[in-house]
Amino acid sequence: MSNALPSLGFAGVGLMGLPMCKRLLAAGYRLWVWNRSPEKCQALVAAGARLAASPAELARQVDMVLLCLADTAVVREVVFGDQGVAAGGRQGQLLVDFSSLEPGATREMAAQLGALCGMAWLDAPVSGGTAGAQAGTLAIMVGGEEADLARARPVLEVLGQRVTHMGGVGAGQVTKACNQMIVACNALVIAEVIALAERSGVDAGLIAQALAGGFADSKPLQILAPQMAESRFAPIKWHVRTLLKDLDGAVKFSREQGAATPLTGLAAQLMRLHGSQGYLDQDPSTLVEQYRIKRQD
Repeated sequence: MSNALPSLGFAGVGLMGLPMCKRLLAAGYRLWVWNRSPEKCQALVAAGARLAASPAELARQVDMVLLCLADTAVVREVVFGDQGVAAGGRQGQLLVDFSSLEPGATREMAAQLGALCGMAWLDAPVSGGTAGAQAGTLAIMVGGEEADLARARPVLEVLGQRVTHMGGVGAGQVTKACNQMIVACNALVIAEVIALAERSGVDAGLIAQALAGGFADSKPLQILAPQMAESRFAPIKWHVRTLLKDLDGAVKFSREQGAATPLTGLAAQLMRLHGSQGYLDQDPSTLVEQYRIKRQD
């Protein structure tokens, strides 16, 4: 282990955070971890990570704090709540947030953190799912100062195959909102396609193969279409509630900017309908069930 590597603190050991932490440990980084449910950190502690009792302790122990949390409210609590990151932060430290948040709230929190303890903020949301987190092939879209990104880039390159500086603080979150708009609308139409193929007597399991390489091809098509056709909804790689949260955030931000996003608004409503039928904590591949139910009415 090289002493030249910065020490890292990671808050949020979930579906994405766990494989990201494993990669950082494998790369030789000294890693402290914190999670609201500490038992989720056991495998990392066994692999050499240190467990922090609070986000404040996490910040006191490291050079760089990394977050991968559920939403804006959770990030705000972890950073500014009692025994939050801000309570243990200091001038010269860097916070890198991999969470998908509202751009406006990100800018507000970055300014607040800098004023309270002098920590800089990079918003660095990711795309690529759990498979990308495990393989280190995430796409990472970054908002913040170039000098701060330069400090964080070696860490980010352990986790992703592509790191793109999109602009100032908040720009990464705007880019992630765009990403989620495309992904969600794509997932919904793929569900419609699979259900239509099934109803028409076409082998829906061949759709992804048949369209591969054409204009309709995409990673979501190649991943989701076979899962939907086979009703292979486990293991859960991501959650309907997460996609719905990101869609709602995108619609809110578009309104703030005076931009028209009617398809995203419709996608949010369809995702909300699906979630209300008991699928919020299920994989988005279950979206096909919404259209199969309609077929049986």
